[in-house]
Amino acid sequence: MQSPVLVLKDSLKRESGSKVQHANIQASKAVADIIRTTLGPRSMLKMLLDASGGIVVTNDGNAILRELDIAHPAAKSMIELSRTQDEEVGDGTTSVIVLAGEMLHVAEAFIDKHYHPTVICRAYNQALEDAIAVLDKIAVPIDVDDRASMLGLVKSCIGTKFTSQFGDLIADLALDATTTVGVDLGQGFREVDVKKYIKVEKIPGGQLEDSKVLKGVMFNKDVVAPGKMRRKIVNPRIILLDCPLEYKKGENQTNAELVKEEDWGVMLKMEEEYIESICAQILRFKPDLVITEKGLSDLACHFLSKAGVSAIRRLRKTDNNRIAKACGAVIVNRPDELQESDVGTGAGLFEVKKIGDEFFAFIVDCKDPKACTVLLRGASKDLLNEVERNLQDAMSVARNILKNPKLVPGGGASELTVSATLKQKSSSIEGIEKWPYEAAAIAFEAIPRTLAQNCGVNVIRTMTALQGKHANGENPWIGIDGNTGAIVDMKETKIWDSYNVKAQTFKTAIEAACMLLRIDDIVSGIKKKQPPGAGQAPKSKIEEEGDADNENIIPE
Repeated sequence: MQSPVLVLKDSLKRESGSKVQHANIQASKAVADIIRTTLGPRSMLKMLLDASGGIVVTNDGNAILRELDIAHPAAKSMIELSRTQDEEVGDGTTSVIVLAGEMLHVAEAFIDKHYHPTVICRAYNQALEDAIAVLDKIAVPIDVDDRASMLGLVKSCIGTKFTSQFGDLIADLALDATTTVGVDLGQGFREVDVKKYIKVEKIPGGQLEDSKVLKGVMFNKDVVAPGKMRRKIVNPRIILLDCPLEYKKGENQTNAELVKEEDWGVMLKMEEEYIESICAQILRFKPDLVITEKGLSDLACHFLSKAGVSAIRRLRKTDNNRIAKACGAVIVNRPDELQESDVGTGAGLFEVKKIGDEFFAFIVDCKDPKACTVLLRGASKDLLNEVERNLQDAMSVARNILKNPKLVPGGGASELTVSATLKQKSSSIEGIEKWPYEAAAIAFEAIPRTLAQNCGVNVIRTMTALQGKHANGENPWIGIDGNTGAIVDMKETKIWDSYNVKAQTFKTAIEAACMLLRIDDIVSGIKKKQPPGAGQAPKSKIEEEGDADNENIIPE
């Protein structure tokens, strides 16, 4: 709906009133409709052309929305929701957009009846509090040490993704990786840093079944001198450095004045002695492998290879941190500060292997690694990119459960239970807020309804049957099986959701809907660019009397 535009100045445009609210609601519904079909295990895929001309095939809500180029500010803020959800809990990126779109859709009727947006928002916030209370009531604790139930949960969370056809593979990888890097903080809390300590290495070729989680790390580097240095070391002693093993250059331009010819030889000798002293300090600790983030000169390479030490240079800072976590080494800034405790002895094997055309260094079989690499193999880059996206979601789900081990039913059962409870409660709410509260309760049914639509079953019959089963509050675990569209008990079919993901979805969706409803003005100060050559012709200057008087008359 195009709203009337009031021109304030030459470039400042303003839209106001309920027209803006209608426009925002329409924009949000349009965004929700784009990804509505990607919800559930029988969802459709989207093919996207990215800015660089590449193709992305995915059904991940966040991956789709971040490729969209949308000008409307309300639609932009909806896309931001999906990104927030992805960063916070890693899953539920499609649900949050669908739910927020539905919340705004049901609010449109109240805007038409001239309800004040603050009243609608108050009712929505009350509904959110009650919905979280219902989730707390139906949530079930889970034993994080029981691998079978953990595997089932991760599997059901990524059952909606493209890689669900590969069975337990992705769930296994995600669970292995997150349990490896998990750190106990005491009092039952666990910290799992997926971004920092889990690296996903994608190598095209081989089969997807060849993918595995390494008990250690790998990186795309070879030893500095392949012929002279060992490429396979069992139980290596590893030293990690953050300094160059080469002669220091001057900070700025340095001039050296040489009087005699021999001085040149003395100067070169000094450089050699400096590098030799650095290497001697390192070799004191009898390392087998030296890794530095900076450069390593040919001379240092010579001294190290003579002592039978393998060396790797110019490694990324993030990779170095992961190696330190995996083998128990400490990254040292100056070789003269090295101690025995800084040497990493936790690795069981260092090996350089050739995969495809490139060499990869593996530091594996670590005793108690707190960092790991997930090695993904597959037929094409597009497939690997999609598998990586799904793996990130699976790892986030596993991390959420390790942090907060509580489950809620999936397949739309949680939303239906919340909806039924809020409908019953709405009758006890007094005043004008009763109607928006009831509308919010109905909006929660958007998730099971969309699941039913994507399964291809009769939506009205399925929804009526589900509402009937939930109305008397008997079994909060009845929902839709996303594959067949049948109405089943979620406990029996083991379709679960993480409590964290579900609670975050509700909070983000309702808070965003409230924020967009309270916008009653859009003021834009952006000048429209004129096409080249469309500029106005310069006006002929008419001289006025005042101008003529002020003119400087130059004498001849």
